[in-house]
Amino acid sequence: MAAESKAKVIPLHGNSSRSSAARRAAARSDSARRHPSVLADPGSRASAEQIAAVVREIDQRRSSVSGHSADDGPSELAKGIAAVSEFIRTRMTGEYSVDEFGFDPHITNAIFLPLLRTFFRSWFRVEVSGIENLPENGAALVVANHAGVLPFDGLMTQVAVHDHHPLNRDLRLLAADLVFDLPMVGAAARKAGHTMACTADAHRLLANGELTAVFPEGFKGLGKNFKDRYKLQRFGRGGFVSAALRAQAPIVPCSIVGSEEIYPMMADVKLLARLLGLPYFPVTPLFPLAGPLGLVPLPSKWHIQFGEPIETTDYDESAADDPMITFELTDQVRETIQHTLYQLLAGRRNMFFG
Repeated sequence: MAAESKAKVIPLHGNSSRSSAARRAAARSDSARRHPSVLADPGSRASAEQIAAVVREIDQRRSSVSGHSADDGPSELAKGIAAVSEFIRTRMTGEYSVDEFGFDPHITNAIFLPLLRTFFRSWFRVEVSGIENLPENGAALVVANHAGVLPFDGLMTQVAVHDHHPLNRDLRLLAADLVFDLPMVGAAARKAGHTMACTADAHRLLANGELTAVFPEGFKGLGKNFKDRYKLQRFGRGGFVSAALRAQAPIVPCSIVGSEEIYPMMADVKLLARLLGLPYFPVTPLFPLAGPLGLVPLPSKWHIQFGEPIETTDYDESAADDPMITFELTDQVRETIQHTLYQLLAGRRNMFFG
């Protein structure tokens, strides 16, 4: 009887699964080495360029799936992520400068100005004219009317100068002492480049060649009733003129139309203002009845016009202490601003559409 032959057994689950798993792991490791988001050192951190590269690759794959060609340059999202990463790196390493007043250009350009541009471009839709009257370098004193309950006009003027001036100069505002007494607000104002409205600080800024802005009406302009809109209040004793004369800096009149309508002030509750330590307590159509919604400014259409500069180089050093000269220049600046306001208002059809 022939011996039975042994059957050849073919294993169904041999080492093939192990080899395929090894191949997949090797492929993952190879792709990880090529991908910019994975680092050789697990303990290290990704750079801004690596993060932007990952976002750019995602955009390219997304656009290839949708059938659209991707741009060669980085997307807005990639730029934003890279900018945020660079901002954090700069703040952590301390590679930024702050001047003697506390002005921090890095945080101003990265945070404050972008936030203010939302109001400037989309809410108030500010038009700017006469920017050529501001010097390209050196000191100048910008003198503007003041209104609107809250000082949005100063902040919008700051954006107007920075974004429309050919050299993107910074405008340093002289603000009331109350601003710097408020928690957080005072520190933010210092970082944005502003300081107290006193003759000493004005002279120091001008002596350093800075573009400086002053609002001589002060709280009298901010807190006036809506029925008195665009009627300039008294300009004080002319301290700003003395500072300009000492520094021999030109005085640039600035007229702002639109700020009067953002919070139409119908009444001033003086008792509440006294109890709260405020210069006025406004009552508007929406505040305080509408609560927090009453703090939202109305979207009036703005126009900021910088007038022709008034030169001060022809005056000698004693002119800054001459009350007749300071009064004459103060009156000239006030009349120029008032006349320009009337001209701008005559050409405006509607407070919300210009």
